[in-house]
Amino acid sequence: FCQPGGWQLSKERKQPTFFVVVLTDIDSERHYCSCLTFYEAEINLQGRKEIEGEEESGLIPPAEVFAPKSLVLVSRLDYPEIFRACLGLIYTVYVDSLNVSLETLIANLCSCLVPASGGSQ
Repeated sequence: FCQPGGWQLSKERKQPTFFVVVLTDIDSERHYCSCLTFYEAEINLQGRKEIEGEEESGLIPPAEVFAPKSLVLVSRLDYPEIFRACLGLIYTVYVDSLNVSLETLIANLCSCLVPASGGSQ
């Protein structure tokens, strides 16, 4: 469900996309899956060239192929804008290689208290 259009490499970097999928479990409980998909330059692809009957391996230049990656947040709460902001923050820290550990950032986000629906802010 993270990449409903299929997993495909791209020759150009595409803009990140965000969407929410609602899954229902066997007990009719809803789970809101917020997905942020972005494209990252793939640098570990191996290419093969054939020169006069011989194969020569080489790396494909990193800027020629972009692979989709998805960040997913699953919750029983329906707060799509808050989840979009959280995934956007994780994406920014990851892409900009900021001096913040992703594990610490995610742990801090998971420890935030979310008010009950209809309760006070």
